[in-house]
Amino acid sequence: MVRGQTTTTTSFAMLGMLAVQPWSSYELTTQIRRSLARFWPRAASKLYEEPRKLVALGLATAQPRLHGRRRRTVYTITPAGRQVLARWLAEPAAPPVLESEQLLKVFLADHGTRADLLATLAAARSWAREMAALDGQIAAGYLSGEAPFPHRAALNTIVGRYLSDLSEVTERWADWATSVMQSWPQDMALAEPDRDTLRLVAGRAGPTDRADLPGPADPVGSAGLAGPIGSAGPAGPIGSAGPAGPIDSAGPADLSDPAGRADR
Repeated sequence: MVRGQTTTTTSFAMLGMLAVQPWSSYELTTQIRRSLARFWPRAASKLYEEPRKLVALGLATAQPRLHGRRRRTVYTITPAGRQVLARWLAEPAAPPVLESEQLLKVFLADHGTRADLLATLAAARSWAREMAALDGQIAAGYLSGEAPFPHRAALNTIVGRYLSDLSEVTERWADWATSVMQSWPQDMALAEPDRDTLRLVAGRAGPTDRADLPGPADPVGSAGLAGPIGSAGPAGPIGSAGPAGPIDSAGPADLSDPAGRADR
């Protein structure tokens, strides 16, 4: 190991891309931002630094090549890089981390106005529709045989289904939250929680966990279930988890219905 240089999850993401084929640093950064950005977003500056680090660690090689009149460096994974990547894939993965400014604004909406909250929900719905259209295009590309890396279609379909479901549940959640708000008083602090939704969320707990849920003497709101869940949309706020950035070769929608929600 080179002193001061260590592998990170981004290093392994880069190695995974190099395992598909050799790339220049520009091509790598562009492809990662197109294919991984919705579930592993990273600044372009960090992505440009990573290939050189992989070379220093002996996990990739760098070869200068001419591209037209321009000179560029093309990176290729080494056998050691493939071994390290395989070992990492065999290790337990960290759980998902949800980050959504829209959801944060919904959580704190009682310090703003109803119009602000409605605008945030509309933006979440708009994002979901954009992602549905994009995923539909990618899925259609696989069905027509025009998508890049067709040998990766099976894996990309699994990832794409997850991403497509996230955007779909975000749209349904935004519609549900907007509908619920219609009966709220102007002062949102006085709004009553939707008890049908609380029962729905409570019912999702397993048999063992359900015994730990609050009873009649311990209202749901004071026990924490209606904390971030109750105020942010228990019907599925995690649907807004998709980080910014479109997806190219890593995320088609359900291929049984390529147009899917993109046509709605």
